[in-house]
Amino acid sequence: MNTASTIRTGATIAATLYTVVLLVLGLYPSEFRYLFAYIPAVVGYGVLVFDKWAWHWPVIHRLTGQPWVTGTWRVTLRPSPDSHIPEGGNRGPITTYMTIEQTFWSVHATLRTKESTSRSSNATIGAPENSGTAEIGFLYDNTPRVEHQHRSPRHEGACRIAVTGLKPTAATGHYYTSRFTAGDMDFTLLNRSTGYGTFAEVQAADLDHPAS
Repeated sequence: MNTASTIRTGATIAATLYTVVLLVLGLYPSEFRYLFAYIPAVVGYGVLVFDKWAWHWPVIHRLTGQPWVTGTWRVTLRPSPDSHIPEGGNRGPITTYMTIEQTFWSVHATLRTKESTSRSSNATIGAPENSGTAEIGFLYDNTPRVEHQHRSPRHEGACRIAVTGLKPTAATGHYYTSRFTAGDMDFTLLNRSTGYGTFAEVQAADLDHPAS
């Protein structure tokens, strides 16, 4: 369980148990002083709401200063000329799609191409105070479709993405892989949905409602 899940789960369990105990003991807030007994429950549920939703609400978002990157992005990959791309491999530009799922304390990315899927691990967002910019970094595991694994085996990689503003709609980045390939990445926000399951599904959505 990651840090964000631990915080949310712990806060929710603690708040729920505390509230249940108060109700079982009959400690209803008949007088003002009893309201203080419910403070831990309010704080616990507040942590959950803040982590999942409230941190990017208007006004609060300005205070948190963390960019909201949740959604599905169209990504153009441009491998460098020095990349060790196997014979028959795509030398780009390559159109892919990255879905980012984000809470205040966690971020997870899934990159889909026609041939493979990459899923992030150890993802972080660094947003220096008052800078207006942020950097998303993560390691990832890539799993090609079986039909392509004879020339494109499973591998690991790292990615860094630079964004500007609290609600960016475009970004740039670069990637490296354990197959000795590297390249640049250009991002355009397609929509805020994170429910796509396949490359074909998100590509169809892109063709129907292309990003601006």
